[in-house]
Amino acid sequence: MSQTKQSANTADLPIWNLTPRQLSDTELLLNGAFTPLRGFLTQQDYVSVVDGMRLTSGELWPMPVTLDVSRQFAQTLTHGQQIVLRDPEFVVIALMTVTDIWQPDKLHEAWQVYGTTDPYHPGVDHLLHRSGEYYLGGKLELVELPQHYDFLHRRHTPAELKAHFHQLGWRRILACHTHRPIHCLQQAQTTWRARELEANLLLHPTTGGLQNHCFDHFTQMRCHEHTLSTYPEQTTALSLINLAMRMAGPREALWHALIRKNYGCTHFMVERHHASPMDTNGQPGFYTPEAALRLCSEYAAEMGIEIVEAPALTYVSERAEYVPARQTNTGETTANMDEAALLRRLRNGQPVPAWFTLPAILQEIRKACPPRHQQGFTVFFTGLSGSGKSTVANALRIKLLEMGGRPVTLLDGDVVRKNLSSELTFSKEHRDLNIRRIGFVASEITKNGGIAICAPIAPYTRIRREVREMIEAVGGFVEVYVSTPLEECERRDRKGLYAKARAGLLKQFTGIDDPYEVPENPELRLDTTEISADECAHQLLLKLEKLGYIEE
Repeated sequence: MSQTKQSANTADLPIWNLTPRQLSDTELLLNGAFTPLRGFLTQQDYVSVVDGMRLTSGELWPMPVTLDVSRQFAQTLTHGQQIVLRDPEFVVIALMTVTDIWQPDKLHEAWQVYGTTDPYHPGVDHLLHRSGEYYLGGKLELVELPQHYDFLHRRHTPAELKAHFHQLGWRRILACHTHRPIHCLQQAQTTWRARELEANLLLHPTTGGLQNHCFDHFTQMRCHEHTLSTYPEQTTALSLINLAMRMAGPREALWHALIRKNYGCTHFMVERHHASPMDTNGQPGFYTPEAALRLCSEYAAEMGIEIVEAPALTYVSERAEYVPARQTNTGETTANMDEAALLRRLRNGQPVPAWFTLPAILQEIRKACPPRHQQGFTVFFTGLSGSGKSTVANALRIKLLEMGGRPVTLLDGDVVRKNLSSELTFSKEHRDLNIRRIGFVASEITKNGGIAICAPIAPYTRIRREVREMIEAVGGFVEVYVSTPLEECERRDRKGLYAKARAGLLKQFTGIDDPYEVPENPELRLDTTEISADECAHQLLLKLEKLGYIEE
């Protein structure tokens, strides 16, 4: 379909602008990576997949791939209607014939797919708090695949990769999934398994994911390029897959294997804690180490791709190599380190052992994740109106400017409301939007090495957490709860807001007729009832110094 004809044919159709995750899913539906799917799941297929990991046809498929939309948009549609799916640049990617419109039971989906409803699981958080209220199901018609501008020589459709393998004469292909840089342990594991199987190796990293990470996509791909140079040139390939991960552990491992079968691979390596999200301590915390391998092994006979386990290797100093853990000798010095330990070392400016990763990869990572005292960071104040947030925030700003070294920007709640969010009301939806805007600006400041000081009321836990995750993906985040009691805030009432709220003249006022959700684990609590703004700012400097964001 030409662009002119396509534009004329779709001019009167409803338009849905795809989110980044939806765009990834749409691309993989259109290019065949999600075969046997030809569109977003219908309601019957959705129920069958959630409850039994199968389509209604009986085919194995463990993950629901659905198009989530707002209630308002869903209520404008009728069954059998076509809609237009556009990317963020308003380019039409596909037409969708809507066959199903329904409101899912998301708690049930969370339990079945993720095995938990814990909002600290990133997949559950996205499902329950960041996805649309309704799902649409139906087949897709390709208009134009999404345009990419990065690493074009590393992007292939399933058909292109199969053709490449055929041209090279590869018959046995081991796929290695990763969403992080490949270090020496993973390099040894993939090499070990490929040699054992007498197979060629496909390094198949994803470009999307839910888990916030210190390393951006471009850093990771430069690391993968360095890694590729250490493998035999004629036996290893590197290709990107634009897959938005769900971090669903065992189900996701099964899903990853089926997708790699569609790319022409014959074997798939499953790791311990495969697709398992990290807990607050940087450790896999939601699934047992062998859960993914057990589930994949259970369905191995019908998958059409052979499942192999990542070998358990450990580094032996005396041999200067990784060897199977069961083959170490008494008295030999063994060593292991995970990525959480790597991040701690980087943030604290500590050395990284040479046996852990390649020098070229470490150099890339250091550029992306400098020590904390060189990073940008955000200090995020939250508390009731009149608690002293703005006063303490301004005192901290002045002290940081006095110290020098990094630009400092104060995003005060009232100032942001006037200049960035003047059209917003004080409804919960608009309050959340206001905080998201503050978080976005702060993340840009942080990403570019500056210091952002935010001082909104920010009464809701979920949106504060969303802002934290947004900013921690690019730098540091320090939450400060100004816990001055309501009675003291009312006594001060410099703006007369509490009096108006008590008189019923000001609705949805935090602390009076709208709740304030107290932070559970802020980095610092301050009560300005008894101590001055200067003392509070000094306490904050000490905390920032302890956390490593400023030097002594």
